[in-house]
Amino acid sequence: MITAYIALGSNLGDKQQNIKIAIRSIKQIKDTRVTGVSGIYRTPAEGNIQQPNYINAVIEMKTSLSAIALLKESSRIEKTLGRVRINDRLLPRTIDLDILLYGQKIYRLPHLTIPHPRMHKRRFVLEPLCELAPELMHPVLNKPICALLKKL
Repeated sequence: MITAYIALGSNLGDKQQNIKIAIRSIKQIKDTRVTGVSGIYRTPAEGNIQQPNYINAVIEMKTSLSAIALLKESSRIEKTLGRVRINDRLLPRTIDLDILLYGQKIYRLPHLTIPHPRMHKRRFVLEPLCELAPELMHPVLNKPICALLKKL
C-alpha cells in the first residue's frame, strides 16, 4: 500500500455536500483506505476572477491502486458529481479532485503529473496538507510541505 494525498475543491451547488459525497465515494474505492481528512478551508477562486468562493480539503489514503487507476477513479467521481472537463482549469466546478502526491513517486505523463505541478504555490492545498502530514516532504523540491506553506 502506498500513501497518496488528494485535494478536493468545490465552488458550485451545495459545496459542503459535494465534498462529503466525494469523500464518501473515495472511501468506497476498492483497494483504498482513507486514513485522514483535513478540515475544510474557504478560499477565493484562483486568478482573481468573478466566481463563488471555494471550499477545499485534503484526504490522506492508503491504496494499492496504481497512480493511473487512482486518476481514473477520481475522474469517475468528478463525473458522477457533475463535473464536465473542457479546458476548465479556472472555471467554477461542482467538484475538483487532484492527486497531489503518490508516495514519493514522480510522474510526468500527458494526463498526470505528480507531484501536482502547482501545489507548492497554493495555500488552499498546503494548509490542509500540512494539517494532515506536517513532516511530509515534497519529492521534487525536497522541502517539507509546512516549510513551503510558510514561504507563501
